[in-house]
Amino acid sequence: MKKRYHIALTVLALALASCNNQSNTADAYGNFEATEVTISAENNGKLILFNLQEGDDIKEGTLVGVIDTIALSLKKQQLLIQREVVESKSKAVLSQIKVLNAKLDLAAKNKERLQKLYTDGAATSKQLDEINAELEVLKQSIKSVQLQNTPVLNELKTVDVQIDQLNDQLKKCEIVNPVSGTVLSKYAEMHELVNFGKPLYKIADLSTLILKAYIDETQLSTIELGQEVRVEIDHKDTTKSYSGTVSWIASESEFTPKIIQTKKERVTLVYAIKISVINDGSLKIGMPAELWLND
Repeated sequence: MKKRYHIALTVLALALASCNNQSNTADAYGNFEATEVTISAENNGKLILFNLQEGDDIKEGTLVGVIDTIALSLKKQQLLIQREVVESKSKAVLSQIKVLNAKLDLAAKNKERLQKLYTDGAATSKQLDEINAELEVLKQSIKSVQLQNTPVLNELKTVDVQIDQLNDQLKKCEIVNPVSGTVLSKYAEMHELVNFGKPLYKIADLSTLILKAYIDETQLSTIELGQEVRVEIDHKDTTKSYSGTVSWIASESEFTPKIIQTKKERVTLVYAIKISVINDGSLKIGMPAELWLND
């Protein structure tokens, strides 16, 4: 009787242990990642300023570097002088048109007076014809001068476009940090010559990390966007828990990634999910974590 009693206790203990093991098993496993942005040079030249180090926290809009602008500045100065010359040509043409317009107005007034005199019989048709001819000559002269001004204006527009292009290049010589975050890697140093497209540094916002994990089809019905879940990481001799939010669920299944599963499990179709977790400073990119969907 005692033997049967001990066997029953043993079976009960194993059953309880089995239940405890099941309850302590995470629903999914994954690794933390972040949106990493690689900042590259947008112009050619020497880095005369590059003030950042790996690990620095940098705000969006911060000037972190400058590429040498001397050659571009000299070219812009040359274009500004050229613009002044072209603009003076245009002003000279416009002054001619202004003079001709004044003569045209005067001739038009003279015609009005002659028209009245002609009506009263005090002027001849010859005088009227002469004033009409003068008006036509002045109109043609104005058109001719305006045509002369067209290529000058086009030249002025061309110079303005070149100046705008130089201003854009000068602006791109300033390396302005586009996103707030932490510098992960630095690929260049001050005084180095850089070319367009050369990576300068990599930055990521580590205030919120993303845990990417995989769930099977049976778990898919138990999860939805915006759902609060529990995330745990190893911390010293114990674990540390975080509250996470489901931010993305894959619309299509895929084979389980090879790097985290056995050969047998790699044939299983799973769905990728992403969990947003606020970082208290303990979470790192690549760190493994466990996920509980329904805590």
